[in-house]
Amino acid sequence: MQTDEVNLKKRAESAVEKKAAFGEDIELEKFEEGSRISKPIEDLQTLDEESKRTLLQVGVVPSEEGRSGSLLVLDNAVSHSSLKDENVELMSTQKALEKYDWLKDYSWKLVSVDTDKYTAKTYLENADGYFIRVPAGKKSSMPVQTCLMLNSKKAYQTVHNIIIVEEGASLDIITGCTAKKGVEEGLHLGISEMYVKKGATLNFTMIHNWAEQIGVRPRTVVTVEEGGTYVSNYICLKPVRSVQTYPTVKLEGEGAVTRLNTIAIAHPGSELDLGSKAIFNAPGTKAELISRTITIGGRIIARGEMIGNAKGAKGHLECKGLVLTDKGSQLAIPILEANVDDIELTHEAAVGKIAKDQVEYLMARGLTEDEAVGMIVRGFLDVGIRGIPEELKKEIENTITQTAFGM
Repeated sequence: MQTDEVNLKKRAESAVEKKAAFGEDIELEKFEEGSRISKPIEDLQTLDEESKRTLLQVGVVPSEEGRSGSLLVLDNAVSHSSLKDENVELMSTQKALEKYDWLKDYSWKLVSVDTDKYTAKTYLENADGYFIRVPAGKKSSMPVQTCLMLNSKKAYQTVHNIIIVEEGASLDIITGCTAKKGVEEGLHLGISEMYVKKGATLNFTMIHNWAEQIGVRPRTVVTVEEGGTYVSNYICLKPVRSVQTYPTVKLEGEGAVTRLNTIAIAHPGSELDLGSKAIFNAPGTKAELISRTITIGGRIIARGEMIGNAKGAKGHLECKGLVLTDKGSQLAIPILEANVDDIELTHEAAVGKIAKDQVEYLMARGLTEDEAVGMIVRGFLDVGIRGIPEELKKEIENTITQTAFGM
């Protein structure tokens, strides 16, 4: 075993009981390892109707129409991988590490193995996941879709993803994270390391659709080089026990740009600790962190953080939350840190209920109260997310309608 691997293993082993900085401390011992073996699925359309419906609810199209490629992880096994676009590389992380010796210089370089017990667990399990790469100057013709599905009851899933968008390249990804129908309790640990090279663009949309007793602990770090752009859309609208995520984007090259959008609904019994962080390490970098959250009985903590280390940087942080019942709670925590002069960081935070006069205004124009609330909620959650399939749009619309009627 090489020296680097020995050091990583030691660091991971030292952190196996290390609590995360935020979120509920989940007992890993309560869950069993999800299967690492899965029968290969040649065609996603051969799945049963319930499974196909589950995929559609997280933006994954079983027919693969309008997609450059697809990859499906069931528990801890990559069960399907297909590719139609010669401008994109798509395979399991383990296969990629076997194929490319240079990839070890990207693996576990952005996310530290000893961040907490969840990263340590994922490293020590030698987790698989997806590897996606677009060569320099190439562009994906259509989005790549991936799905990470918990397939067994009371199982844990560990995933390690690596994405590389080379210089001047462009890539769109839609990732759905979900659980098979009937799997109500489990744990998902997902590590994602993303590299956006000079002048490259990565649009990354993640949809979570879990179950009421599932814990979710994603750990994501992105680095963006000169003139690069990273856009992230995170959607979580269905019941889930606990989500704690704090993706970090490091703007390392002059003129690098990022935008992170979060839309979420906390149902009764749910605790969503959602954050995003941008670190300005190069001149002229820009970031926009937008959070729209609603509680209908659950607890939401919306964190946003900007750290300015370079001149000419500009960033805006916006945390807005609605409380639609007396049993729910919202906590917004914006953090701005400027370590140089000639920097502009701003924030806007607001939590509260829907204004009565807005509802009355719409009702005066012929809408029922439910219709008025639905329209306000719909507009509140609209942050301009593009590229999601019609089936998912309908699912989001249904969720919003149910939320309005639930009041």
